Amino acid sequence: MNCIFCGIADGSVKSQLVYEDEQVVAFKDLNPQAPTHLLIIPRKHIARLSEADEKDAALLGHILLVARKLAQDLNLKDFRLITNNGRGAGQSVDHLHFHLMAGRRFLWPAG
Repeated sequence: MNCIFCGIADGSVKSQLVYEDEQVVAFKDLNPQAPTHLLIIPRKHIARLSEADEKDAALLGHILLVARKLAQDLNLKDFRLITNNGRGAGQSVDHLHFHLMAGRRFLWPAG
């Protein structure tokens, strides 16, 4: 498997890590769309949310709690947490990831 996010998760690809534990890593997005733009990824390779199953429930919950912790640590009152599922939804890396974004006004749809 040649997954850039797996490389970041195992440390073989350098990134600007802001958080890591045994289940997830978080790092600065290389192409930020907001003043604060982090990516939170599981160390376990899951291509997209639709490929997660019941055995991933604790991991998925942990990702949300990490997002909350990062927002608190960064003193973010308002933030957006997004995951895209598949190319048609804007997913560009086939490894489940969540965008934690803040620092500007967001419109819906995203813009």
